[in-house]
Amino acid sequence: MFHHPPKTLFDIQQSDTNDDHDIMPVVDLSRPHKELVQRIQQASAQFGCFQVVNHGIPAVVLDRLVKAFHELPAEEKVQCYDRDWYVTEKGVGFFSNHDLYYSKAASWRDTIHFRLGPVSINPNVIPDVCREEVMEWDKEVKQLRERLMGYLSEGLGLNADRLKGVRYLGRAGMGGNYYPPCPEPTKTVGIASHTDPGILTVLLQDQVGGLQVKYKDKWIDLKPVHGALVVNIGDLLQIISNDEYKSGEHRVTANPFEEALVSVGVFFSPGTADDSYGPLSELVSEEKPALYKEFKFSDFMASFFTKELDGKAMTSHFRL
Repeated sequence: MFHHPPKTLFDIQQSDTNDDHDIMPVVDLSRPHKELVQRIQQASAQFGCFQVVNHGIPAVVLDRLVKAFHELPAEEKVQCYDRDWYVTEKGVGFFSNHDLYYSKAASWRDTIHFRLGPVSINPNVIPDVCREEVMEWDKEVKQLRERLMGYLSEGLGLNADRLKGVRYLGRAGMGGNYYPPCPEPTKTVGIASHTDPGILTVLLQDQVGGLQVKYKDKWIDLKPVHGALVVNIGDLLQIISNDEYKSGEHRVTANPFEEALVSVGVFFSPGTADDSYGPLSELVSEEKPALYKEFKFSDFMASFFTKELDGKAMTSHFRL
């Protein structure tokens, strides 16, 4: 069930990332505004992924959140089990692989997911052990989202508010991934190569490591930086930017250590399922025509949830 195809395993075994992890951008958000717009634009166009420091979220919030997810009792997580978390009204779901019925093999992880918007989650459905941390993290990371989207908009030559609001950022979900020690790490993966489907992801990874980003057809270890957050550009942002930005392809290797690996990500996407999306009109011209067809966000996500995680499959599917 967990043994992945030889091609996937060969790709992981052949990756040599030790000399290159320092090329991944780390953006200091205390720097001047103009510099931040330029740095984030360059990182989003080149890598589709970067880390941010001095982001204003207290370290104690991050530490408590990771610890709370890691220590959730099994019997409490079982009460949250829901494979249909994306479409149900419950707001919380505990599961293993969302693409389990479409993938060639399962990946070595568990996930607990909280829906944070467009309808606010009822705090009472969040397990007691992490309720305070989830609600505090939700508030803090949404403030950071507003800053980042302003920089990203300006990096495209647009008004800072162009990509904010319900149309682009109304939906939010938090996923806490738990990668336990794996007895056969050379035969499986923590999470297969993929891109995030939405607009933007803000991710906290612990200090164990394991997250890799694809750059120029080579896998690069994303070295953990204490207190830093990882920002991934999503497929939808690549599409509406007409390829000015690229979604970051990433994966997590199976955990070979005795200590569990934990990551917590917040995924931002449009809040209106029936709205249509495609390249922004301001970014389309005779010199650079639209590279993607128009589609409803609901159709976009339906496609994501009926495919296995597989590289940049989503942008390829909607490209003209």
